[in-house]
Amino acid sequence: MNEEKNQYAVQVKDLVKKFGDFTAVNRISLEVKKGEIFGFLGPNGSGKTTTIRMLCGLLVPTSGSGEVAGFDIRKEPEVIKSHIGYMSQKFSLYQDLTVEENIDFYGGIYRVSKGTKRERKEWVLNIARLADKRNRLTSELAGGWKQRLALGCALLHDPEILFLDEPTAGVDPSARRDFWDLIYRLSQKGTTVFVTTHYMDEAEHCDRIALVSQGEVVALGSPRYLKTELMLNKVIYLECDRHLEAMVSLEQEQAIKEVALFGRGLHLMVKDVAAALTVVRTVLKKEGIGITKLKRITPSLEDVFVSLIAGEKQKLTERI
Repeated sequence: MNEEKNQYAVQVKDLVKKFGDFTAVNRISLEVKKGEIFGFLGPNGSGKTTTIRMLCGLLVPTSGSGEVAGFDIRKEPEVIKSHIGYMSQKFSLYQDLTVEENIDFYGGIYRVSKGTKRERKEWVLNIARLADKRNRLTSELAGGWKQRLALGCALLHDPEILFLDEPTAGVDPSARRDFWDLIYRLSQKGTTVFVTTHYMDEAEHCDRIALVSQGEVVALGSPRYLKTELMLNKVIYLECDRHLEAMVSLEQEQAIKEVALFGRGLHLMVKDVAAALTVVRTVLKKEGIGITKLKRITPSLEDVFVSLIAGEKQKLTERI
């Protein structure tokens, strides 16, 4: 039993957080293996940040239980803080300090010993590629460099578990890609990474994902598992002359479960592909809308999420 328990960096059972009458997190249960990149994926307002703050010992749960790095999130929040790194979406940096001064400041916050402080600082500067910017004011850095600095500060004390809350929000695609390269390197060295995001494409980088909506986990598994085993509907890709008009018309059809804008076209969630293709051609021909592309495709994680959330809404409607 203890050996099984030691496999996990995070274990949570029926975690609940209420603010007055509002339930932000509703009976979330999950386990994160040591060294795993675990994605907590969902739209803004789905309870991701509230969950991560409870796991980091920053919020007290209303009910439920959990352990992080082997310590109780209710009884030992201060101990947990010394074993984790936490990077918030707002990059908690001091803009009027230089890069090096920010690192020194956080070295003090994390109580990094004098014997290792210089070594750890140089490691952070190197891994974040900030060595040549050590004397620059933080306010002068572009978003991607601030992101790297914030991550470096969270890693100063060599934490077992790294919690990243929307770490790539507001940075350009190139910076996002570089950031994930860094996350991979940390994971390969044994660091557990728990990352929240609302970017569906980023979730593909994770070993496993929990899809959350309205404070609840609606699906849990690897990206491949979610797309092949849990997808409730099949997906048709449509490119046509007037996407918005087509979207409005097709949403009225029973054969089309959901319609979503996706890049240059539309993704249609359907049960019966053959029947749906016939409906699409008939409806758009009647509307005088020309079709450029129409074919079944492999679902993306965004398709899975849309399909699962639609299913949850349907269950709620049936209960009411």
